[in-house]
Amino acid sequence: MPPYTAAQKQTIAQFVALTDAKDAVAAKFLKGASWHLERAVDAYFSTPLGEPSLQSVGRLFDEYRDNIKDSPNGIGIEGAMKFFNDINVPLDEVTCLGIMELCKCPAMGEFTREGFVDGWRGVLCDTIPKMTTHAATLRTKIPTTPDLYRRIYRYAFPISRMPGQRNLPFDLAAEQWRLFFTADRGGIPWSTASTPWLEWWLEFLEERGKKPVNKDLWEQVEVFMRKTKEDEAFGWWSVDGAWPGALDDFVTFVQGKRGDGSAMEL
Repeated sequence: MPPYTAAQKQTIAQFVALTDAKDAVAAKFLKGASWHLERAVDAYFSTPLGEPSLQSVGRLFDEYRDNIKDSPNGIGIEGAMKFFNDINVPLDEVTCLGIMELCKCPAMGEFTREGFVDGWRGVLCDTIPKMTTHAATLRTKIPTTPDLYRRIYRYAFPISRMPGQRNLPFDLAAEQWRLFFTADRGGIPWSTASTPWLEWWLEFLEERGKKPVNKDLWEQVEVFMRKTKEDEAFGWWSVDGAWPGALDDFVTFVQGKRGDGSAMEL
């Protein structure tokens, strides 16, 4: 690479991170744009030098940006809402979180250029119709593919937290549990023949004072949910298991509700 100033090298690195272009290509476009990163990136995505899908996804990203001047490489809430509407994904279903996980959104309803482009290129989607089809496929796969469901479920924890907070407020956690543990919005219904698990879980937590939910409890609830659906009689349960204390207490709560407290060894 020819000699460049430290600032120019940093701008080249930013260009490469956003476009996957080679350093020499980055330098060429940046020189042509007088080292203005936004103009250089825009020029790159409008030229045939890039891969077709890269150009297409980059141009799509540009269409949804809310504030081109202040945030040239970001899509905000308004742009995100329009995008989800265009690919037929309601905001109140698990598929919406699935798309955000695909694109590694840093916050709820916000996209970065890098995450958007890399995510959609990774699934070979470079047009709105292709993205719409992928979203429809994702909607079908989420409740039937445990690894995919778990990845999206766990991603929901950090993206749902308030800035600067380690835990999830109870009300937000309850909202997300209702999303993930009901079938009508693309989740897995958490109920069995004898037990309305989701209803009782939220009732139990409300009685405990609606305490904030930490990461460990959030993740283990999904594991617990699958266990209860396999065997609602707790044949798999042991007090020596490494479950969070809240789930230990919930087992006792459920026992009492069902009147089968003597059926388990505590």
